[in-house]
Amino acid sequence: MKFKKKGKGTTKKEQETSNIQYRVGELTGEEAVGGWELRDEETRRRRFDLEERLLEFASVVIDLSEKLPNSRAGNHVAGQLLRSGTSLYPNHGEAEEAESRDDFIHKLKICLKELRETRRWARLINRKAWAKNDATLAVVLAEVDELVRIFFSSIQTARPNALAEKHRSSNCRPSTTS
Repeated sequence: MKFKKKGKGTTKKEQETSNIQYRVGELTGEEAVGGWELRDEETRRRRFDLEERLLEFASVVIDLSEKLPNSRAGNHVAGQLLRSGTSLYPNHGEAEEAESRDDFIHKLKICLKELRETRRWARLINRKAWAKNDATLAVVLAEVDELVRIFFSSIQTARPNALAEKHRSSNCRPSTTS
């Protein structure tokens, strides 16, 4: 993760925008979906792409919500699950564009909060047996647990980095007392 100075001493995380779209006809030997493919050189080297993982998670949450019963309670839970489970993808995008390390941590905490809420709704769906014998619920429950661990670890890592940055910047300021 790179940070660059922006304005008066604030930092802005600089993310390389490496997701490039190519028309399917321009590709050779690569899989494409819906006529377009996103290629990312860094992602090819790394097996783990959180943005893609969150997009897929949101898609699975939508699928699960569509399978819930069309009742007053089912519709309520489906709506809540949709709100919390699909908000991660755009909230993570907001974290990528954070204006400071503190802002980055705050936005990661929002993602973590939404993940925990999604996990609770999924557990309620499981308790009510509304998605019995459906692999979609099992996928949501397993993935939400992994994502909670990822975001929690990211926050735990970012906190000391933010404190160290604040400490460095306070030590670099010239003394105003004479």
